[in-house]
Amino acid sequence: MDMAKFLPVLLFLFSLCVAVQASHKVYPEFQSLHSEKTSQSIETLNLIQRTGYHFQPPKHWINGPMYYNGLYHLFYQYNPKGAVWGNIVWAHSVSKDLINWEPLEPAIYPTDHFDINGCWSGSATILPGNKPVILYTGIDPKNRQVQNYAIPKNYSDPYLREWVKPKDNPIVDPGRSVNASAFRDPTTAWYGKDGLWRIVVGSKRKHRGIAYLYRSRDFVHWVKAKHPLHSKDKTGMWECPDFFPVSLNGKNGVDTSFDGPDIKYVLKVSLDLTRYEYYTVGQYHQGIDRYVPDNTSVDGWSGLRYDYGNFYASKTFFDVDKNRRILWGWANESDTAKHDVAKGWAGIQTIPRELWLDSSGKQLIQWPIEELETLRGDKVQIKNQKLKMGEKIEIKGITAIQADVDVTFLLPSSLDSAEQFDPSWVNAQDVCALKGLKVEGGVGPFGLFTLASENLKEYTPVFFRIFKAPQKHVVLMCSDARSSSVRSGLYKPSFAGFVDVDLTDRKLSLRSLIDHSVVESFGAGGKTCITSRVYPTFTSLNDAHLFAFNYGKESITIESLSAWSMKRPQIN
Repeated sequence: MDMAKFLPVLLFLFSLCVAVQASHKVYPEFQSLHSEKTSQSIETLNLIQRTGYHFQPPKHWINGPMYYNGLYHLFYQYNPKGAVWGNIVWAHSVSKDLINWEPLEPAIYPTDHFDINGCWSGSATILPGNKPVILYTGIDPKNRQVQNYAIPKNYSDPYLREWVKPKDNPIVDPGRSVNASAFRDPTTAWYGKDGLWRIVVGSKRKHRGIAYLYRSRDFVHWVKAKHPLHSKDKTGMWECPDFFPVSLNGKNGVDTSFDGPDIKYVLKVSLDLTRYEYYTVGQYHQGIDRYVPDNTSVDGWSGLRYDYGNFYASKTFFDVDKNRRILWGWANESDTAKHDVAKGWAGIQTIPRELWLDSSGKQLIQWPIEELETLRGDKVQIKNQKLKMGEKIEIKGITAIQADVDVTFLLPSSLDSAEQFDPSWVNAQDVCALKGLKVEGGVGPFGLFTLASENLKEYTPVFFRIFKAPQKHVVLMCSDARSSSVRSGLYKPSFAGFVDVDLTDRKLSLRSLIDHSVVESFGAGGKTCITSRVYPTFTSLNDAHLFAFNYGKESITIESLSAWSMKRPQIN
């Protein structure tokens, strides 16, 4: 089949994943449209903690997108009856730019025997003739997880408002050989030279995570392959698998069905047991339908992550209009269920990120999509500002609670005073918890105090520490929520990741997107990314402050810093 037919395949469906009930606790007592009172008024909570420029619906619980005929379609898991998990439908919004969104009626909700107990996550593919189709996991009357499909009722409607679930569903049944309680989240399909479509469905067998492979000639009758695309022991259930090619030559993305030279493949899985994700880069052997990771990173829990913070159930798509691959993830609340209900909403989508393979071929790079810059307002700049040990400088002139800040730090000419790295430190989050901000270092900690109160009783520091090691310097990046709020009962981890960066030019960059209750940070041009959900007890927008600081012995210079107030998008 002529692959030129698939160039309009900009189907970015990102229906963020939902796991089995064992992982997502149901709160019957909170399945209500009514909110409860808290120590802060609902008005204050919505003013201070509800995000300004991240996607989130007006109320209730969320946890995917596609491009079709000039519009991006975001489908996402949504509870229309409350701010906790349950009553899940596929909500639907549309946009021309991935920033400003218009909500529509839900696209899919439980109605038939093949999904009567739930419409869970999935993906979308555009078939020949520019016809989109959604694949999703349904929960049948026996609570088995089966794979279904849905098609638009009217292909000429650019908004794709109505979807039909054909009666020949389900089209993929787990059968006797697959664990029917752990069989979900079908991927975007890709088309092979042999004329067959392929999809992957996440699963497990005991403690082994599995990406089952299915093939079809007509997209309705699917046959399970003899071997999975890939599996790995001691990883547990694989949710939301994502499998796609990346170019070896630059930032341009490639279509999911692309079959040509100079590419590698990425397999990402979301770990049900740990509630974070990891990915590998490797080779796809199409003749035998097997994916083999390169030996440049760990294939397991300690492997590479898109994001080392509050980031889960992610999905990518190929944006043919701008020739790029886009990543979008879900950042759940770190608050209590009771407090979520009081606010009346829970969960946001992170800012869409462009994604490409690093020049080393070993890891991915991520960066916020360029459209985000249309929301930038007032701007301040700082250049060549030295920060001695213990110094901090406030970045004034912007709205610090809703901002975009991009800073490049210049390191000292010698890094001899950097702390010695202990080779037993394999978990970055443990190192951040051990060293933190208050343990004085040689080179670092230095970075930003985000969402800070004036007296620093509350602040979320995003910072670097440099260590000496035999081969090269080790760079640790932290987004430490432990000091983010004086409230108790919150999840406040010391998120962290190592940054594989060459310090020959003595420069280290950091960009943070600050938005009320979320801080998305990108270290070294997007080599390491961390998202934190935090809940300072500000009572007004002016209570938030932003500082650059250096708590290490060696002086650090702010070579350049640009910060912008961010405007609200037109989310109707």
